[in-house]
Amino acid sequence: MTELTELTAVRLLDGYRKGEFSPVEATRAALQRAEEIQPEVNAFVRLTAEDALRRARESQERWRRGEPDGLLDGVPVTVKDILLLRGAPTLRGSRTVAPDGRWDEDAPSVARLREHGAVFLGKTTTPEFGWKGVTDSPLSGVTRNPHDPARTAGGSSGGAAAAVALGAGPLALGTDGGGSVRIPAAFCGIFALKPTYGRVPLYPASAFGTLAHVGPMTRDAADAALLMDVIGHPDSRDWSALGPAAGAFTDGLAGGVRGLRVAYSPTLGGQVAVRPAVAAAVRRAVQRLAELGAYVEETDPDLTDPVEAFHTLWFSGAARVIQRLGPEQRALLDPGLREICAQGARYSALDYLAAVDVRMDLGRRMGRFHDTYDLLVTPTLPITAFEAGAEVPKGSGHRRWTGWTPFTYPFNMTQQPAATVPVGTDGDGLPIGMQLVAARHRDDLVLRAAHTLYEAGVTSG
Repeated sequence: MTELTELTAVRLLDGYRKGEFSPVEATRAALQRAEEIQPEVNAFVRLTAEDALRRARESQERWRRGEPDGLLDGVPVTVKDILLLRGAPTLRGSRTVAPDGRWDEDAPSVARLREHGAVFLGKTTTPEFGWKGVTDSPLSGVTRNPHDPARTAGGSSGGAAAAVALGAGPLALGTDGGGSVRIPAAFCGIFALKPTYGRVPLYPASAFGTLAHVGPMTRDAADAALLMDVIGHPDSRDWSALGPAAGAFTDGLAGGVRGLRVAYSPTLGGQVAVRPAVAAAVRRAVQRLAELGAYVEETDPDLTDPVEAFHTLWFSGAARVIQRLGPEQRALLDPGLREICAQGARYSALDYLAAVDVRMDLGRRMGRFHDTYDLLVTPTLPITAFEAGAEVPKGSGHRRWTGWTPFTYPFNMTQQPAATVPVGTDGDGLPIGMQLVAARHRDDLVLRAAHTLYEAGVTSG
């Protein structure tokens, strides 16, 4: 029989229903896997084994009675250590956050998971305050790639991606302010969705404002749709949350891609240098979309790299995060974070508003683009995973992580749904991701196209 740690959430639930195995067995297997991978990969800052097994036993009894409580009853999940989890400290990768405290509140997405019977395995690693596209911090050290521990898992939801890839829970909650679920998912070979902004409520509000999203990180698109059906509901603590979705995301998975208008932009109009292995794998997956009935056109959106505007918004947010810290606490910060905070503190209100203007114009242009095309397809990243413990690849000439993530952060600016699907590996066996982007509020379309690729076997490499 397939190991329990290799099963999707959908398959686990089916097994519970049929009595093939129990939530306790699945939880024990996931916890054991988490403990096995931790020394080499460092995916967790904290395991909550006692609470997980208690919740699993309660779930097991409900399944025995034939009365499961919610859509994810008994399914093991992990929570990025940016999001509040009742009963566990949320240190956000920082030595400046005191672990002692009440910790008596769940983030909205965590609260929905609790209501649906999910089993919380623990908190996953993040760079300090989620500031960069790799996962290392002065608090918890370096998180490594499941396919090669010498390489980075990506970030900032790197622990979540590594945990899912290695079987320590089929579902994970991550956050994404500039690519932070898509980057590590692409590097680790799993699926991730950055939903439309507001589809998944966020509390406490992020200092990075409306760039920050909460999203599912999973084995496949069907699991992500199931997770979205749980977490994609309004919460009164988030004033910017959207109203209820029009229907269940799981109900929208069927239908395929026949007739969809797909724009394939391999380099964003020559703006991005993409490694040949990445370009070839993405092109093969795009060709498969055409074979499955999509109308594919190689074309580029009217998108000039908004990196300077993104930096203004992102670095200003980082400066706000540490604004109340004294000199002794600031000395404890990641040096790279201190640098961008210093830069962010120098921006004026007019600088910030000018960046907002760039953002609004970019959103307008992408809105018009999607009047013509249902989906935009790009590589998720132009490269595969590089050395662990570095913000940028050695010899790349990049100063900041945004230099090697040009396909991801623009769609935080526009608030569009964007997912990454694994479509192969390079010559070193490192995963390659393809990004699917749709118009705002069309998360269902992204999930449907991704699910079609999984069903067609494209994601097996």
